[in-house]
Amino acid sequence: MPVTMQRVCFQLQVRPERLEEYTRRHRAVWPEMLRALSSTGWHNYSLFLREDGLLVGYFETPDLQAALAGMDETDVNARWQAEMAEFFADLGEARPDTGFTQLAEIFHLEDQLDPEGQDS
Repeated sequence: MPVTMQRVCFQLQVRPERLEEYTRRHRAVWPEMLRALSSTGWHNYSLFLREDGLLVGYFETPDLQAALAGMDETDVNARWQAEMAEFFADLGEARPDTGFTQLAEIFHLEDQLDPEGQDS
């Protein structure tokens, strides 16, 4: 039986003066961090960055709370979040992985397509 995946989209604000370095750091994410994300249920994970610093992330997971909790239990996540926190505006005391704004999904093409390929 296939696993149902939850689609998660979120946003954060990267400090505009830190965009270049933030982008550079994501070209070479630590292998240990990549393995931790994958093993704790973060799949099809992408980040999109606008030139004014708006960061939009997307991933799929069988269980969002379990994925967040799994990462929270890893040492690599604590190190990564500590290094990345300085890149973000408006986080207050939150870490980037807990301070993001989750966006509500309001449309998904496959959810509305007739499975037989016919118009409804």
